[in-house]
Amino acid sequence: MDESPLQNVRYQYKPKLPAILRGDVDRISLHLEGPAGAAPDPEGIRELFPKTFGKPVARFVEGSNTGMKRKLTVGVILSGGQAPGGHNVIAGLFDGLRKGNPESRLIGFAGGPGGLVNDRAVEITGDLMDRYRNTGGFDIIGSGRDKIETPEQFEKAAAAVRARGLDAVVVVGGDDSNTNAALLAEFFAGRGQAVSVIGVPKTIDGDLKNEYIETSFGFDTAVKTYSELIGNIERDAASARKYWHFIKLMGRSASHIALECALQCRPNIALVSEEVEARGWTLARITDYICDAVSARAEKGENFGVVLVPEGLVEFIPEFKALISQLNDLLAAEAEAYGALRDAGARIEFVAARLSPDSASLYRSLPADIKLQLIMDRDPHGNVQVSRIETEKLLIALVESRLAERKAAGTYKGKFSSQNHFFGYEGRCAFPSNFDADYCYSLGYTAFALIASGLTGYISSVRNLTAKAEDWTAGGAPLTGMMNLERRHGSRKPVIRKALVELDGAPFRAFAAEREDWAVRTAYRFPGAIQYFGPPEICDSVTRTLELESAARTG
Repeated sequence: MDESPLQNVRYQYKPKLPAILRGDVDRISLHLEGPAGAAPDPEGIRELFPKTFGKPVARFVEGSNTGMKRKLTVGVILSGGQAPGGHNVIAGLFDGLRKGNPESRLIGFAGGPGGLVNDRAVEITGDLMDRYRNTGGFDIIGSGRDKIETPEQFEKAAAAVRARGLDAVVVVGGDDSNTNAALLAEFFAGRGQAVSVIGVPKTIDGDLKNEYIETSFGFDTAVKTYSELIGNIERDAASARKYWHFIKLMGRSASHIALECALQCRPNIALVSEEVEARGWTLARITDYICDAVSARAEKGENFGVVLVPEGLVEFIPEFKALISQLNDLLAAEAEAYGALRDAGARIEFVAARLSPDSASLYRSLPADIKLQLIMDRDPHGNVQVSRIETEKLLIALVESRLAERKAAGTYKGKFSSQNHFFGYEGRCAFPSNFDADYCYSLGYTAFALIASGLTGYISSVRNLTAKAEDWTAGGAPLTGMMNLERRHGSRKPVIRKALVELDGAPFRAFAAEREDWAVRTAYRFPGAIQYFGPPEICDSVTRTLELESAARTG
């Protein structure tokens, strides 16, 4: 392989660790703090997890722990979408195991949880690991979105664990994947199979965080990658002075990415899905909100601007949410009749005729391509694939129409030309920032320490992340302490709670205090490319979200 100069240099980068994880492993002692209960239904979670509920929070401190040097065989799974730094989680786990005992082994299950169920695996050797250190992607073993759900799948996973002689399984993933890890830990504990299951918090969306997880890995690199691109577009917009750029950003369930990019780049408009839902903003209200900014800037002769749109916005708009819900139910109930139609126009009419009057009116008012995107192939759960809805194009069409009405009424005299963009996959496998390289390596090393300490049903937790890496704290939190019960498919299911943007939280308040000025004034900020070499304040910087949330916690 002809590797780039940066790739070769990044292979040599030595990730920084919390002080407690440096040096001899037998001085990493386990300190157990108070139990972490589940809210808001601890008894419901206890009933589902009788063996693993009520465990204490764990923290590593100086001490003596000879058990850290025992020989271990550990399996690792990468689950769900890619996120920068996944390879360094595996590197930290690998190096911790080998430092504890050179005879320890790490087995990578290929293609996600399905790799464990079907026993598809490769041994992670030193030579293999060295080809992936500090690089983006999950390609060392691949990932997958399978879940271990059925009794047969759990039994096959148990058989693979026995056949491989595993002492532990590490699941690297988001909220759903770590919920699956908790179920796997309970399964093994319930049958007396001595296998530790440890989770690692991953998702670029930033919606896996709580008092024990300050941020999920990959968020830092992804938002810095997107912010560079947004800054480039802002500079182009201010140079060409003739386009409004509508940029859709990843983040279906939460708007952390859009909010962080707004804090970094100061666009004219940044929509936050959680605010749209909380305020009950209709599609018309959102359109007018954007048009007001376009008109105000046109009055100053500035017929250009930048709008950030979260990927999942349409699911938070009340009338759109109702439409999507009806479409999901309709296409499930009428699957055979709908599937027999081959003409796009016939499919659109079939759907429109069976919706409620309000939803039918909204559906018929949409551009033809949006209509089709709403009824195209569903996801594995039978729901609309929101990422494939070109929300940015929908907003452009609505803004154009409303501005034409304003121009006819004499209330708008500007010019409106647009460009649309979607930044998604560009950020999922980027070279991890120094922060993510260090954080992921520390999470992996911490996972090793949790396993060597005999814990199961925990998620690797590294905190105090706005400090220097040597001052980070390492430990673990019980997965069941992060759960609640949600009704899915007619029954109550345990799920790790998603962390949405809090409108009273420090990051949103900082954004809300400035956005009226940004809407009218060209106040763009240009973060530039991720820097790997140079002053720590540039190379080791953290996100504004993490800074603001940390400051709020410490008062």
